[in-house]
Amino acid sequence: MDLNPNDFQVRRLGEATFPSPLGLSKSDGDMLTNYTQDDDRILYEVSLRKVQEVIAAGRVPCSFEKAGPREKVFFNPSETRVGIVTCGGLCPGINDVIRGLVMQLSFWYRVKAIYGFRYGYQGLVKELGAPPRVLDPEVVADIHEFGGSILGTSRGPQDVGKMVDRLMDFGIDILFCIGGDGTLRGAKDIADEILRRGLKIGVIGIPKTIDNDIGFIEKTFGFETAFSLAVESIRTAHVEAKAVQNGIGLVRLMGRDSGFIAANAAVASQDVNFCLVPEIPFDLEGPNGFYTHLKQRLAKRGHAVVVVAEGVGKAFGGDQGKDASGNIKFPDVGVFLRDDIKRVFGEQGIPVNIRYIDPSYMIRSARALPSDSIYCNQLAQNAAHAGMAGRTGMVVGIWNDHFTHVPIEMAVKNRKLIDPESTFWLNVLESTGQPRSMLNSA
Repeated sequence: MDLNPNDFQVRRLGEATFPSPLGLSKSDGDMLTNYTQDDDRILYEVSLRKVQEVIAAGRVPCSFEKAGPREKVFFNPSETRVGIVTCGGLCPGINDVIRGLVMQLSFWYRVKAIYGFRYGYQGLVKELGAPPRVLDPEVVADIHEFGGSILGTSRGPQDVGKMVDRLMDFGIDILFCIGGDGTLRGAKDIADEILRRGLKIGVIGIPKTIDNDIGFIEKTFGFETAFSLAVESIRTAHVEAKAVQNGIGLVRLMGRDSGFIAANAAVASQDVNFCLVPEIPFDLEGPNGFYTHLKQRLAKRGHAVVVVAEGVGKAFGGDQGKDASGNIKFPDVGVFLRDDIKRVFGEQGIPVNIRYIDPSYMIRSARALPSDSIYCNQLAQNAAHAGMAGRTGMVVGIWNDHFTHVPIEMAVKNRKLIDPESTFWLNVLESTGQPRSMLNSA
């Protein structure tokens, strides 16, 4: 991807003139956290050699605006009105983020009016949505103990003009949009319509997806919980497979276009023999196909564990239409593989015992693990800082262990995918022992 420094510039609503109520520091050595300066940047490319090449060519290295509290804020905290909306599929940690936003805005910025719009973007359309829920520290005190979203969710786009009208009806100054790729695209449309109307309303995205597929962000919240819980399903499949003759533990995990959940769970469990992801093509039959290698594994060890990401299904089925979010529907690859393995091995006279597990919705609806909860709260706090400072059309991210501001347009331009040439995919191959390629043409 051809990038230049301008791609990383985050839009601002105007000059920040109000003193921050946080009471932080501007100097080192006083035992207080310092405010983040507007010119603090985080390098996109962390390789010294590549940075030196850019500088030697007379160019400025690409960099992210660093997230964090600013000394001056754009909105008068006592008069600021905030909206929060959660969209798309459920994901561990949504309630943690909602709570983090409310606590940060209420106690640190002393914002008194926070509204939770219900059932996704549908709640931003007057004719479709229920009245928003008033949020305060008491309302959100224990919501992080539960999965799901106290605001509910929905899929699909809504009329952007009506959504902005709804924000104006409630006098919203900052809208926090918690969601994945589709949600962020909707947030960009809202921010663009606000700009077209000349309004001063900030739109801040918080990256939520267990698929971990948002560009220019190392990790989305919910992802770590998702692959950690998937490991338990893999261990179950391993135990079941070992208990029977020619046992195959088959685990189907989420991952429409990106196989990060399947791949990370495979490495974490150390029990997976084949990890099938959308980014790495393979053949089912033939001398170097998956079934041949599965047969060899059973002949050698008497059992096998297979993990497959849902997006693999697009290679083995026709057009299934689209869902409410506009995503192409894939055939259920877990069911397909279960039945097709029985067919192929049955035709060869090889008895197999398949134990099929699909924990997808159990994972999505779970509460966040402690490590994910920490991350959720940090994203929420940095989103609050960005919103109050007058940033808009951006999503809070993390890059090289630093929290960053990423323009939404850049974040949704391309989905993040597993690189077949990366060290990470090599980690997967080394952990599973599967062939480097299962293509007959290889």
